[in-house]
Amino acid sequence: MAKTTMDLVQAAKSVITEINIQQANDMLAKGSIAMDVRELLEYETGHIANARHISRGMLEFMIGNHPDFQDKSISIVVYCKSGGRSALATATLQQLGFSNVQSMLGGFDEWSKGSDIPPQTQA
Repeated sequence: MAKTTMDLVQAAKSVITEINIQQANDMLAKGSIAMDVRELLEYETGHIANARHISRGMLEFMIGNHPDFQDKSISIVVYCKSGGRSALATATLQQLGFSNVQSMLGGFDEWSKGSDIPPQTQA
């Protein structure tokens, strides 16, 4: 039987750590890197300050050459719009050997509602 997208997301969520908005903000304040895995247009519309952008579809191909992700033990908070792509990306990063990576529950939508920190936009 073929799997659905939600089956894949649920499988990813069973092997990753998800954190809430407050935990994400605390981690980012302590130096964790925010990784935005949405599409470029979504990122340019607004993102967490200083977030690094690698779209989910290009993650496996671009992460190895990105200068900010050469240390696979760095703390990374992964987010997307609502949490599905970030769960898949977090599972992928773990498979690629990243050991300190978490997915932000609710994604940018929830962060925008629940954070006191305004989003950044492209100039």
